[in-house]
Amino acid sequence: MTQSEVEETIRRLSSKKNVQGVVVVNQLGLMIRSTLDASLGKQYATLMSDLVRMAKQSVTQLDAQNDLTFLRIRTKKHEIMICPEREYLMIVIQTPESS
Repeated sequence: MTQSEVEETIRRLSSKKNVQGVVVVNQLGLMIRSTLDASLGKQYATLMSDLVRMAKQSVTQLDAQNDLTFLRIRTKKHEIMICPEREYLMIVIQTPESS
């Protein structure tokens, strides 16, 4: 994905009504772009990078031919969706739809 495609994706995701923020993280776990305030963006970057790393290891241990392509976490307050790409992670934080 090019830089302009990433920016367009961030704009598109940010415009959704339930989306509270989008964070893009590099392979080192460092925040490179965020629509959240800096400290919250860095916190999501660090914690979600660690979680994705552990999830990838778990998936690979279960089946060496498999790989993590998407991670979705739902809590009482938030829904966090993480798309791990080759060069970065894209993290979307949104308010869950009431069911």
